[in-house]
Amino acid sequence: MRKINYLVVHCSASKTGQKVTVAEIEKWHKARGFKKIGYHYVIYEDGSIHIGRTLEESGAHVSGYNANSIGICYVGGLNISGKPADTRTDAQKETLLRLLKELKAKFPNATICGHRDFSEDKNDNGTIEPFEWLKACPCFDAKAEYRNL
Repeated sequence: MRKINYLVVHCSASKTGQKVTVAEIEKWHKARGFKKIGYHYVIYEDGSIHIGRTLEESGAHVSGYNANSIGICYVGGLNISGKPADTRTDAQKETLLRLLKELKAKFPNATICGHRDFSEDKNDNGTIEPFEWLKACPCFDAKAEYRNL
């Protein structure tokens, strides 16, 4: 098994209520040159969890960190107007929490964070602030929300 240092939460950057599947995300990723979907897990709005890649495979979800991370994507992340927002349903929140607990049990030294936490600290103040985010993904502060897991 790969050494896992990060459990990275993502969003699909789709509008609330938009039906997005693993197959659709895979099409998006293949169009960007990936061999297959980049995430290991995708959580639909109903809370169901779907496999993208096996844990043994490196993902394609955070440039420079794929070899030692697991990518978890929830469907959503944009409000009805297309602006970044925490659109997770209660079912998605429950599933994401359960999955992260399971993964932390398997990889206790892994840090839980969001994709945006890998942005560059442009002003070198030790904090990655909203104006520095490469993208808003996952549209909520995963590092803070899951810091006690």
